[in-house]
Amino acid sequence: MIQALIGPIANLAGTWFQNKVEKTKAEGMAKVAAGEVEWEGKMAQASDNSWKDEFALCVLLAPAILVFIPGMTEYVRNGFEVLNTLPEWYQYLLFIAISASFGIKGVGQAAKMLRKK
Repeated sequence: MIQALIGPIANLAGTWFQNKVEKTKAEGMAKVAAGEVEWEGKMAQASDNSWKDEFALCVLLAPAILVFIPGMTEYVRNGFEVLNTLPEWYQYLLFIAISASFGIKGVGQAAKMLRKK
């Protein structure tokens, strides 16, 4: 008789516990998402008066502009050859810094893609 009562009570307790775990997980994920949104908002606000994005864009565009100036193409080519000889960790840092400056997400995935090439 007692065993007939224990089974349903145990199932009920197990279901309650599982629901509590799922609710806690959902609340935690909501807090993380809210924190990310808040952080991105603060970063966007902080960069409103920043010149680093404009500087990064100028540096990124400089080679594309210089190749159209007679006599500069060879300097651009040599510069990229030298950059290619730098340690990979430094190349990745450059990539991450420029990507972060432009607010590009998924830098880690893009870096993995670059490593495969």
